Amino acid sequence: MRFFRDLSLSAFTAGFVAVLVGFTSSVAIVFQAALAFGATPAQITSWMWALGLGTGLCTLVPSLLWRQPVMVAWSTPGAAVLATAGAAGAYTMHDAVGAFIVSAALITLFGVTGWFERVMRRIPMAIASALLAGVLTRFGLQAFMAAQDAPALVLLMLASYLLGRRLAPRYAVVLTLLAGVALVAARGQLAAADISAGIAVPAFVLPHFSWAGAISLAVPLFIVTMASQNLPGVAAIQAAGYGGPGGIPVSRVISITGIGTLVLAPFGAFAMNLSAITAAICMGREAHEDPARRYTAAVSCGALYVLIGIFGATVTGVLTAFPKELVAAIAGLALLGTIGSSLAGALQDERNREAALITFLVTLSGVTLIGIGSAFWGVVAGALAMLLQDFRRRPA
Repeated sequence: MRFFRDLSLSAFTAGFVAVLVGFTSSVAIVFQAALAFGATPAQITSWMWALGLGTGLCTLVPSLLWRQPVMVAWSTPGAAVLATAGAAGAYTMHDAVGAFIVSAALITLFGVTGWFERVMRRIPMAIASALLAGVLTRFGLQAFMAAQDAPALVLLMLASYLLGRRLAPRYAVVLTLLAGVALVAARGQLAAADISAGIAVPAFVLPHFSWAGAISLAVPLFIVTMASQNLPGVAAIQAAGYGGPGGIPVSRVISITGIGTLVLAPFGAFAMNLSAITAAICMGREAHEDPARRYTAAVSCGALYVLIGIFGATVTGVLTAFPKELVAAIAGLALLGTIGSSLAGALQDERNREAALITFLVTLSGVTLIGIGSAFWGVVAGALAMLLQDFRRRPA
């Protein structure tokens, strides 16, 4: 099979790092969202089953079929919106599932009609690159901020990364991860994990539809997922060189995520979307020097997410056993190359440099207005700056 011929250790490691970073950085928010709607332990397990299985299959299957690194994740900002809305106690789990279905139907509509992709084509490359750089730079900063609590671990991983880049660039992230795991294992910091064996069992929840749930839950979930997740996801695809003719069909992927969410919503899949952070890990040179073989990193990532879905409790315990400093360090170091190339692309054209810089800074700020994250506002601010600059350049 071609996949196994194309697979490499660096690609599999990139897939594992993507899962490690994506899962551990958001699983707590997902739990909070489920609990906000009064979820039982069985329903929380079902949420992880649905999200793991849906994310994994939506990543694995298209990547194998198209031999392109299609990266899908669940909506972490969406989970945060749900956790906040559910905390008021006005909605039940049935209301939440109804909202999941309405939001998924809207996402599917935007994918099938191609509306979202047409909007994305109008965003200049400088703005898109600055958007991606702003999203990823926060993870780069967290890698070095982790040195405050675990200086030895971060310094060891940084040294391993730099040596790996010099001696074996393809395996720099592999060596960095191994060095970090070896140190925390030697210190006994992995021993506190709460690991329990068991296969996750899905729990069906009958949806309830209402105008209140649609307006208060479904619409905010849809907007946040499209603006804060799919928007930088497309930017990641373009920055990695997988956009345009012959590349990843964005509208089809968004349709797949919408349909997947529709099917799995009664079991807890609240929103699936294009990935940005983990996509940058699997689409970069660290995954493989040959862009045509980087799809194996996405397939590996998808297969691991499927395992998370099937063996929810066991895998959750294993992945959450890693100290948060290790996760922050490996995420930031694995993204250094993409951050650098994105900044270079954003600032390359002197005419659009200020607009790109505004996009970068607004996105990096993490500001949230009317429930919409900084990724959307970064694009808005940069686009307005570019329009004003073009207007100023026009002859009188």
